[in-house]
Amino acid sequence: MMDLRTYFATQQADMFTLLQELVAIESPSEDKAAVDRMAERVSQLMVAAGASLERFPREEVGDLVLGSWGPESPETPQILLLCHMDTVWPLGTLAEHPPRLDRDRFYGPGAYDMKAGIVIALAAIRGLQTAGADWPLNRRVVLLCTSDEEIGSHHSRDLIEMQAAQSELVLCLEPALPGRVMKTSRKGVGNFTIRARGRAAHAGSDLRKGINAILEMAYQIQVLQNLTEYGAGTTVNVGLIQGGTASNVVPAECTIEVDFRVSNQAEADQLMGIVLNLQPYLPGAELEITGELNRPPMERNAQMIATFERVKIIAARYGLEQHDAATGGASDANFTAGLGVPTLDGLGADGDGGHALHEHILVSSLPFQAIVLAAILKDW
Repeated sequence: MMDLRTYFATQQADMFTLLQELVAIESPSEDKAAVDRMAERVSQLMVAAGASLERFPREEVGDLVLGSWGPESPETPQILLLCHMDTVWPLGTLAEHPPRLDRDRFYGPGAYDMKAGIVIALAAIRGLQTAGADWPLNRRVVLLCTSDEEIGSHHSRDLIEMQAAQSELVLCLEPALPGRVMKTSRKGVGNFTIRARGRAAHAGSDLRKGINAILEMAYQIQVLQNLTEYGAGTTVNVGLIQGGTASNVVPAECTIEVDFRVSNQAEADQLMGIVLNLQPYLPGAELEITGELNRPPMERNAQMIATFERVKIIAARYGLEQHDAATGGASDANFTAGLGVPTLDGLGADGDGGHALHEHILVSSLPFQAIVLAAILKDW
């Protein structure tokens, strides 16, 4: 049996080549045809690695792809690997911002978030097949690649949660924090849409007869922004506002879109209770409020700590030190952690700049992250 570190030391060039190929397949979330091209290539790679393949068609977004290795028996322990194929970058981004390599940094739209994660997952499985005498493992390994993570996972959440419920461990290959740091805490994320309705009137001759919906919303915005509690990890952001028809008309309607983030479920419940029960400030005004917690918080609770400590021990056997930290963003790992399934996130590439033009990965992190993932699959 070849040592995993020795094996992966020879794989960096091949992993980087595959990453370049996947980055070249643009896959913006809301372009089904584009994401389906990515799904087709990922399907080919899974089959080439010996997977049993299932493809789950979706009408509005790209198809979902699930590859599985190992025993098919329902009693067999399962580990779920989570990746997403979609990116925030529209078609044509590659032409405007061609991928480039600057020493160890590879800049490319979607490379960091999170096509490198797909490369690492496939490389880890290949590595165990090639270098691991224990392959096939005495457990089932499932790799689920989704198509709508960047727009809320509304079309993939059911399948994610179904697979997680069958798993003893979920490993999400979103990018690591700088320094190859795993993510053991993510905020929960939600949205509200609030509409204020007033009464239109002429701003000159009938101002008193009007009920200004924008003014009503101005009062509500102050209430909302004051719900931010940095010490508790709760933030509220009014990010979009629309209202009125002309400057000489008292506006009859105003709408805002609100983003909120919470560090634990108790904070989420408290905040939602306040917002959903807001009352109008101006006499005669009306409010319509809709919203939900789209992703539950991934809390650093006792189970999370125990899961990470177990992985630290496994990684140490291969000479790799592991660290963890919290992040304010959310991922599909929020769903699985919310179900109470042991979950770790940030097993993808090291780098920086997610959703930004300086998005990049450190090429040298690819084999190291593959070692960690292969070790967990082998020794969990």
